[in-house]
Amino acid sequence: MQYNNSNTVTEILLLGFQNLQSFKTYFFLLLLLIFCVTLCGNLLIILVVSYSRSLHSPMYFFLTQLSALDILLSTIIIPLILHVVLYDGSSVSFIGCLIQFYFFSASETMESLLLSVMSYDRYQAICHPLHYTLVMDLTFCIKSVLLCWGMIFAVILTLSVSISSLQFCGPNTIDHYFCDLDPLLELSCSDTFFIKLIDMIMAVPFAVSPFTVIVVSYVYIILTILKIPSVTGRQKTFSTCSSHLAVVSLYYGSLLTIYLFPNTRNAKKILSMLYTVVTPLLNPIIYSLSNRDIRKAFIKIKSKVSFFLLN
Repeated sequence: MQYNNSNTVTEILLLGFQNLQSFKTYFFLLLLLIFCVTLCGNLLIILVVSYSRSLHSPMYFFLTQLSALDILLSTIIIPLILHVVLYDGSSVSFIGCLIQFYFFSASETMESLLLSVMSYDRYQAICHPLHYTLVMDLTFCIKSVLLCWGMIFAVILTLSVSISSLQFCGPNTIDHYFCDLDPLLELSCSDTFFIKLIDMIMAVPFAVSPFTVIVVSYVYIILTILKIPSVTGRQKTFSTCSSHLAVVSLYYGSLLTIYLFPNTRNAKKILSMLYTVVTPLLNPIIYSLSNRDIRKAFIKIKSKVSFFLLN
């Protein structure tokens, strides 16, 4: 353990995954592969959308923001997991732990808000197509993203500063692979009621409200789709929001799993992998496989690159 002169924890030991034994090398290589595929997949989405003029619409603008979030989350979490797995644990400074918690919380919270804005975009496109270009213009998209980031950084900063003001007298060991809120608070010898209260209050505007917006949007979307007389028309309209719906299901499904399953250490670590590792990996795969416009744009870019290289 490392403490300063006033017996305050200055370094935190992350235990990670214990007793991997002979599976450690395979697990390390799997995580490394996931990290590379996640970065390449999300970067590819950003490049394809940026290059293709046909994809310069609000839906794909928000998709690039989602890909940037997945890159941020993976960069914050996976390199530390790799170090934890390789060395059977890892030590991180208390300040470094708070920084990781700050950006992890900000990226997860931003994804919740971004998914709700994307559902509102689909609602406007399907339920009010005549007013879509007036409501969902570039100014609205940029302002909504900046507003979400501004609110999140301010609130998460308040939470992080409140955590840093607590007394951490030891022990300095966290049985997890990254610096999450609950494991951090368990190390504190101060009263954490205020911190937990802030966290509960934050859940309303940053988790419950976005989920409500998504549910309400899709209720109206489904009702509108059912009014379309032809089966082909209904299928074509629904296909424009199928990718987003799949990503929403993956995101909230992984979070709900944490609360539905038994709250044991090993189970929580494994289930946390769903939204810290698996979700950023699958998001670009879902959009590239189920979105026809993305596939067409990628094939077009690929053919142009191949033609350029051959000539």
